[in-house]
Amino acid sequence: MNIPFNKPYMTGKELYYISQAHHNAHLSGDGPFTKKCHAWLEQRIGCHKALLTHSCTAALEMAAMLADIKQGDEIIMPSFTFVSTANAFVLRGGVPVFVDIRPDTMNMDESQIEAAITGKTKAIVVVHYAGVGCEMDTIMGIASRHDLLVIEDAAQGIMAAYKGRPLGSIGHLGALSFHETKNIMAGEGGAILINDPRLGERGEIVREKGTNRSRFFRGQVDKYTWVDIGSSFLPSELIAAFLYAQMEEAERINERRLAIWHTYHQALAMLEAKGLLRRPVIPGHCRHNAHMYYILLSDLTCRTQLIAHLKEQGILAVFHYVPLHDSPAGTKYGHTVGDMKVTQDTSMRLLRLPMWLGLEGALQQTVCEQICAYFMKKRVQQ
Repeated sequence: MNIPFNKPYMTGKELYYISQAHHNAHLSGDGPFTKKCHAWLEQRIGCHKALLTHSCTAALEMAAMLADIKQGDEIIMPSFTFVSTANAFVLRGGVPVFVDIRPDTMNMDESQIEAAITGKTKAIVVVHYAGVGCEMDTIMGIASRHDLLVIEDAAQGIMAAYKGRPLGSIGHLGALSFHETKNIMAGEGGAILINDPRLGERGEIVREKGTNRSRFFRGQVDKYTWVDIGSSFLPSELIAAFLYAQMEEAERINERRLAIWHTYHQALAMLEAKGLLRRPVIPGHCRHNAHMYYILLSDLTCRTQLIAHLKEQGILAVFHYVPLHDSPAGTKYGHTVGDMKVTQDTSMRLLRLPMWLGLEGALQQTVCEQICAYFMKKRVQQ
C-alpha cells in the first residue's frame, strides 16, 4: 500500500473551465475567471480588495512593498514558518525580528511581541499555523498602541476564522496560498487581501508592474504608464480557471477535510492519554480548516523512528519547518528576541500525517494502525 503525504484533488470542473478560458481567448492575467476569484474572496473573506497572485510568496512580497519597508526597518515574526515569510521583507531591506511561538497552537507568542518592538519596528507578521488563528485581538491592540502594520500570513488559513472573522481579514494586509498542498488549490497561486482601503489602488499598481493599467481599463485614464515600483505578480487565466472550480466546491472540500481530521483526532486520543504523543490544540474561539493534522512526539529520535516505520509501510509522513532564526540566512539578515525554546523544541518533535481528500476509510485506518503498531513495537523492545 502506498499512501502519499499529499494528493491533489480535482472537483471535476477544472479542465472544463480551463477550456472555457481558452475559448474566451484570454489566457493572460485578469480575465473573467480571475475576476470571479476576486469576487469570491472579497465576499467570502470580507476584505476591501482581493487580488490573485502567482504564489503566496508573491502576495507577501507585495505586502512588503505596500508596507513601504525600507532598509533597516524591523518586522516582528515567528521563526517557525516558511522562508517566504521572511524573504519578502529582506528583499526590501527589512530585518526579521524572530520571536518564539506558543506551545499549544504553534502560533507566534503574542506575549513576547512588545519586548521586540523598537524605534525601527514597522510591522508585525503573524502566521496562522495549520489554519488556527493567532490571538489577533491582542496583536491588533499592540499594533494600534505602537502604530504598526499587521500582515497576516494566512497561507494555510482559507475557510478558517478567529472569533468569527475569516483569517486574512483582520490585519491591514493578508496573504493566501493556493499551492497544491492547500485546502483549495491551483497547483501554484496565491492572493493578497487588502483590508486597509488606503492601500487598495496602490495594490493594483504594484501588482501590475508599477503601472496604472487597472485604472486605464476602467476608463479612468486615457493611457497607462509607470507610476510606482512593482513587478509581474499576476497568475495566468488558466490558474484562475482551475482555482475557481475549487472555490465553487470550497464548503464541501472543507467538510470532507474536517471529517478526516476528526477521524485522526479520535483514533489517536488513546495514545495521547498514555503520554506517547500530543494531538493538535484548537482554542474554542478559533474555527480551523483541517489544513493539516500533526502530532508532537517525545523527542527527535522518536520522530525519526516513526517516520522510518511509516515509510517501510508505504506511508509518507513529514516533519515541518526548520527554524529560520538559526539558519544561515536567518543569522545574516535577522535576529531574535528571547530564547526560542519552544520553536527549537517543536521543530524537532512535530510530525505531519498524510492529509488529502480520498484518504478516508481503509487508507486512513492504515495510517492510524501503523502509528499504534510503532508504539507497540517500541514498548516490546524496551
